[in-house]
Amino acid sequence: MEAASGVGRAARRPHPHPHPYPGSLGPEAAPPPLRLDEDEDEDEDDLEVFSKDTSLADMNSFSPLPTSPLSMVNQYKFEDEPDLKDLFITVDDPESHITAIETFITYRITTKTSRGEFDASEYEVRRRYQDFLWLKGKLEDAHPTLIIPPLPEKFIMKGMVERFNDDFIETRKKALHKFLNRIADHPTLTFNEDFKVFLTAQAWELSSYKKQGPGLLSRMGQTVRAVASSVRGVKNRPDEFIEMSDYVEIFSQKINLIDKISHRIYKEEREYFEEMKEYGPIHTLWSASEEDLVESLKGVANCIDRCCKATEKRLSGFSETLLPGVHEYVLYSETLMGVMKRRDQIQAELDSKVEALTSKKTEKESLSEEIGKLEDKMECANNALKADWDRWKQNMQNDIKAVFTDMAEKNVHYYEECLAIWESFLASQTTDLHLEEASEDKP
Repeated sequence: MEAASGVGRAARRPHPHPHPYPGSLGPEAAPPPLRLDEDEDEDEDDLEVFSKDTSLADMNSFSPLPTSPLSMVNQYKFEDEPDLKDLFITVDDPESHITAIETFITYRITTKTSRGEFDASEYEVRRRYQDFLWLKGKLEDAHPTLIIPPLPEKFIMKGMVERFNDDFIETRKKALHKFLNRIADHPTLTFNEDFKVFLTAQAWELSSYKKQGPGLLSRMGQTVRAVASSVRGVKNRPDEFIEMSDYVEIFSQKINLIDKISHRIYKEEREYFEEMKEYGPIHTLWSASEEDLVESLKGVANCIDRCCKATEKRLSGFSETLLPGVHEYVLYSETLMGVMKRRDQIQAELDSKVEALTSKKTEKESLSEEIGKLEDKMECANNALKADWDRWKQNMQNDIKAVFTDMAEKNVHYYEECLAIWESFLASQTTDLHLEEASEDKP
């Protein structure tokens, strides 16, 4: 604790160098990332399966949509934020760093707080992705059955040409921002000491603090015990955790399918947009060779160009809201599987001690003491998971509703905008046609 407090006090002093990492550069520009090319036949099968199988909905995990989407979104924001928020975190200003060994990105983390346990009201530090991984690992170690928010994947997706292009950096920055703010909003994780150090310590201080953790042999021992527990398995898992495990399995299947279909729709919409962009210039060139249809063809070209802009705006919302929103819960499904596995490891360890106690009459006293501690640990783990499960489920329902409601509103606005463009053009053409007919009827 004294070391951690020292780190916090040191963080109040400004760092002598504005960039503690060597080789600081600005973000590098690069072409936008490519998406995965999904197999068309598989995608059609996925759509058919998804339309027929509604077992996730049958589990009452989603309540009906409210009558007003906007009121629902406002309600979601109100419920997701505490009444008196006292910790505000912003992740921004990504920077590229090039050293003789590696190239990496750091992000500025600005923290403003009114909490008494912090030595100052505002901190500014820089962190790289490995630091976020360290924090997530420490939170999992300290709270094995709490649902830790997911981090974006470490490695880039298949098909992405440039690792540090602007789109990739921006997407990761937003995901890291959400990760830290979800921790800050969590009733337990927000007071974790490692989280405080992560937000306040400068780069060299954090590096020193990391070395105070358990040694390699201790970590290896924990890993061996975890593997042994997983091999041994759980004999009598309580019914409520069996239901949780079943829910997680079905949720994982559904959310992965939604994620895959969403990427397929985005890919098709992007192809449609690229094709539509070519039609505007084609109609403009066509008008040069059709004297009688010049205005009509130019009007069509103008309508296409305006629809292209509306489509581009819609695609931007798709990639910034729907895709990352759905994919976050793909990662959450993996997190949930890890949480269930860690709970089972605690129970497996408890079961093994109980078996040892029944088979051995000697060392009964020490085993009874160990069993008592494990029973307490099991009870705490179960209670923590049950409480966090309800909280996560409510947030998940609100998040997914908000994402799809927002996308639905944008789709409605998009189609209304395109419809208005073409109706306006057709009305003008009808008026011109009537004027021409009237002029021809005059003697």
